Amino acid sequence: MQSYILVFHIYCSMGKKVIGLLGSPLSDGNTAKLLDRALKGAEDAGCTVEKIEVASLDFQACMEMMFCKDHETCIMDDDMQQLYPKFREMNSLIIATPVMTMGIPGKLKSMMDRFQVFFMAKYMRKKSFISKERRVERRGLFICISGMKIPEVFVGAKLTVKAFFDIIDCQYTDELLINDMDAIRDVTAHPALLDAAYQKGYALGKSLTS
Repeated sequence: MQSYILVFHIYCSMGKKVIGLLGSPLSDGNTAKLLDRALKGAEDAGCTVEKIEVASLDFQACMEMMFCKDHETCIMDDDMQQLYPKFREMNSLIIATPVMTMGIPGKLKSMMDRFQVFFMAKYMRKKSFISKERRVERRGLFICISGMKIPEVFVGAKLTVKAFFDIIDCQYTDELLINDMDAIRDVTAHPALLDAAYQKGYALGKSLTS
């Protein structure tokens, strides 16, 4: 019996998938480096990981065609069609983005708007894509940086990300918010910040594999 339980636990742990969503237009900037460390933490905790760079995706902004009101997908045929199944099947999500104009980058927001597909399923048809059992484990980690020390600089970004997590049935569980990045400049010169991202990712991963 003990060997069966061990094998079952290993099988379940290996099947846990964490997606890292990079909202920054810079594929090798400070935000990307923090996300990479968080994903490494989740991977070391026993999860499989996938990094998605929003800037590299080809899609249009939501046109409110309302096709998804009655269907499980969007009528617009672009890269979003590849993302929907990934976000249905994942176990947890890490979003990493800089603050832009007291909010998030436009392309990241446009991508979130295209998740009307999930919104309609959950709130209009009352048939969420995510079962009640899986909602319990799906966790969200938010990593965000700001160039300057501005009061309440993260408020707008957090509200948007929390709403997105709610729409896709992923609990907003943890965050790493770093301001004054213009003074920090290169995050690799501050190993404590990278280690903080790693630890956040590791904790998220362990919550899935333990």
